[in-house]
Amino acid sequence: MKVYFIGAGPGAVDLITVRGREILSRCPVVIYAGSLVPEAHLAFAPETAEIFNSAVLTLEEIRAILTSARDRRLDVARLHSGDPSLYGAIREQIEVCDELEIEWEIVPGVSSAFAAAARLGLEYTLPGVTQTLIFTRLEGRTPVPAGEELASLAAHRSSLAIFLSVHEIGEVTRRLLEVLPSTTPVVVASKVSRPDESFISGNLGNIVEKVRRAGVNRTALILVGEALAGKGARSRLYSGEFSHGYR
Repeated sequence: MKVYFIGAGPGAVDLITVRGREILSRCPVVIYAGSLVPEAHLAFAPETAEIFNSAVLTLEEIRAILTSARDRRLDVARLHSGDPSLYGAIREQIEVCDELEIEWEIVPGVSSAFAAAARLGLEYTLPGVTQTLIFTRLEGRTPVPAGEELASLAAHRSSLAIFLSVHEIGEVTRRLLEVLPSTTPVVVASKVSRPDESFISGNLGNIVEKVRRAGVNRTALILVGEALAGKGARSRLYSGEFSHGYR
């Protein structure tokens, strides 16, 4: 018996990996993050599968489901949005598995940050602009450690992908403006890869009003940085003067 933590991707049902879909199709127990993972994924679970929506469950209730599955020797597909390693709260669930002596495996998924870049034609790491992408969030019920405040991270002038924070877009921009100019490009990517996806482009000086007018306040990612402008130096990767084994 095994628990599989599967990244279901950003939303589109075909952006789950082949491995994730195959595992889902044979697991008799499925726990999915109902507030973020579209129910369309459940069509690929066995017809007789026991399905649980974790949006209404506590960790203790999830533990009870895993205990029952273990006792009956039934594999569990645990569907998370995006990639489980980002804001997925999988560590505490893995600890439960370890306590219950249940084998587990993580199946990576496509993050909304990468799905957004694909839709927008972005390269976060442009030569001459930045070679760094930071994934972060504004503190909320979950605090951020000292030194990881938005202004501190933004001071690196790297690309930023800010999760779980669009409901506080005013506070996000206020902190970023402490170290970045108001002309810094911003894109708010909402419900990326879903039929109702939307992208709001602007800069730190005008994005708040644009987002508020659009009524976007959840399930959105805030992208920030000069790389969003799409202007950078030519890379050395395909230079005729540069030979290596990474092409």
